[in-house]
Amino acid sequence: MAPLRSYVNGRWHTATEPGVPLHDAVTGEEVATVSSAGIDMAAALEHGRRVGGPALRELTFHQRAALLKALASHLREHREELYALSTRTGSTKGDSMFDIDGGIGVLFGYSSKGRRELPNSTVCVDGAVEPLSKGGTFAGQHILTPLRGVAVQINAFNFPVWGPLEKFAPAFVAGVPTLVKPASQTAYLTARLVELIIESGLLPEGSLQLVCGSAGDLLDHLTEQDLVGFTGSASTAQRLRAHPRVVSRSVRFNAEADSLNCSILGPDAKPGTAEFDLFVKQLCTEMTVKAGQKCTAIRRAFVPADLLDAVSEAASARLAKVTVGNPANPDVRMGALASLEQREEVRRSLKALLEAGRVVFGDPGDPQVVDADPSRGAFLSPILLRAEDPDLAQPHEVEAFGPVSTLMPYTSTEQVVALAARGQGSLAGSVVTGDTEFARDVVLGVAPWHGRLLVLDADSAKESTGHGSPLPALVHGGPGRAGGGEEMGGIRGVFHHMQRTAVQGSPKVLTAVTGQWVAGADRNADGVHPFRKSLAQLRIGDTVVAGPRTVTQDDIDHFAEFTGDTFYAHTDADAAKANPFFGGKVAHGYLVVSFAAGLFVSPEPGPVLANYGLENLRFLTPTYPGDELTVTLTAKQITPRENADYGEVRWDADVTNGKGESVAKYDVLTLVAKA
Repeated sequence: MAPLRSYVNGRWHTATEPGVPLHDAVTGEEVATVSSAGIDMAAALEHGRRVGGPALRELTFHQRAALLKALASHLREHREELYALSTRTGSTKGDSMFDIDGGIGVLFGYSSKGRRELPNSTVCVDGAVEPLSKGGTFAGQHILTPLRGVAVQINAFNFPVWGPLEKFAPAFVAGVPTLVKPASQTAYLTARLVELIIESGLLPEGSLQLVCGSAGDLLDHLTEQDLVGFTGSASTAQRLRAHPRVVSRSVRFNAEADSLNCSILGPDAKPGTAEFDLFVKQLCTEMTVKAGQKCTAIRRAFVPADLLDAVSEAASARLAKVTVGNPANPDVRMGALASLEQREEVRRSLKALLEAGRVVFGDPGDPQVVDADPSRGAFLSPILLRAEDPDLAQPHEVEAFGPVSTLMPYTSTEQVVALAARGQGSLAGSVVTGDTEFARDVVLGVAPWHGRLLVLDADSAKESTGHGSPLPALVHGGPGRAGGGEEMGGIRGVFHHMQRTAVQGSPKVLTAVTGQWVAGADRNADGVHPFRKSLAQLRIGDTVVAGPRTVTQDDIDHFAEFTGDTFYAHTDADAAKANPFFGGKVAHGYLVVSFAAGLFVSPEPGPVLANYGLENLRFLTPTYPGDELTVTLTAKQITPRENADYGEVRWDADVTNGKGESVAKYDVLTLVAKA
């Protein structure tokens, strides 16, 4: 069979030595050979740093996000090809969609979040300006800039499409190139994925590289600017984390490792309730999707002791309807494991688990399969175990990475929380209950040991994504045994690939560095109202000062009558006087904001298309009848929208009284035409 090619240093590379054969998980046939012989790992990393990094950093966050959307659309057009190849990994159509559509969905998700939550700039500010002096001439601002290295990802065999894409997306948005090293068993699917990406021509050269086969001396060439993202066993994660180069150069290392995830059935969920049925359905689904080869699958199912028999019977009846066999057959519900070696590893783990329990469903040694030869394919029956004594060690220490789960009883909330913690850290857990008090107690009890928790009930069931479904907006990772890191998590995943730096200086310097106006920096009042300027003409610091306008008692009375806001501080002199915050009748805060808008607005049609909101509004000083209000409006941040003829402008609004005291401060958000 043809050897898999790697993509490094801007070209496709074929191994210089014979590779290891890779086999179809269903038929046992050879699919390809894999080897990384002849790859100069140091040169590949340097290519990413020297070529990919600069090209990505030339683009803004929004431009990178737009490329992700285009890439996702391109890959979506090739799903059928990827589905067909995925069948050879043992995956059913549903499994393949979970992997392939899930990965494409991550690209779409990060594209959307990048454009909505990050500036159309190459620098991102982190948090508010920190005042460092009384006079305001010295301040601090945290900024985030992309690391100048490569995000090296070493992936597991079970998700050959989603795995690379969920790591690639946040790194790409951050402006950091990626080098993918897939697990060999299913590397032929990842290799085709990367071929499709490279063939698209959408990405800057050097932003994505692929090494098929052994990692060789790859880690020996890491620097403090590189990152490593690993998915696999806890033992391998421990070894890689302790690599001398990783340690000596303080390389950022994120691991997603073994995870003895649990699901907990609430005492209220008796047979016949929606929650009981949801628990059984979810348990069987998690056992059989991807043949249980999911890092988030349910390995430990905790059930109230008096419901153990009922759950055993219901789950067994449901599992009996699962047809195992050739995933190309539409009647098959569960395909094969990724390889014969993986099946034997699961069987070895099963022997240890059987020391603590017994099989209530399935046959570890003789799977009944449809449309396939069980002697050639890596097939295994779903295996449901029952451990009467939940205190025995094996179910909390041994993970059979396949269609295997263990039922265990509990008798109290305190006990089940303690049992869940014995997994020593998990990626995902779930609680199935209609009792919100039980849910709260369990969630708060087990949260320190979990990266993600699903509470499933009749209300959320119709739209819930399920126990083990990672989502790009939520963190994917867990403490302890699960690796101690986080992947994705929305913009948190992007920031993982960036350096946070505290910049100290004058407001003028901070404005120049961040591209956002900082109070105390220069303002530009050139006589042209900023609302008359298009996005192309507008500059950070452009300002209009308007006022004063005197607030009268009649104004306050009219506003109260017109709006219906007759709160006593605005209408009852005696009650307002007794209020320690006011000492007398005061103007409505929203009256102040309305008057400010009337002062700074330029009413004629022009570049400003719409006001779409206020943010960070604070009322700082009461406004009394007779006070004179002045407003200073300053262009604070300018964000052009990609592929649109307008952009967003954030304005700093400062409303002051006759004494120069700030009455109200807030941000005004407008849409402004580019030309």
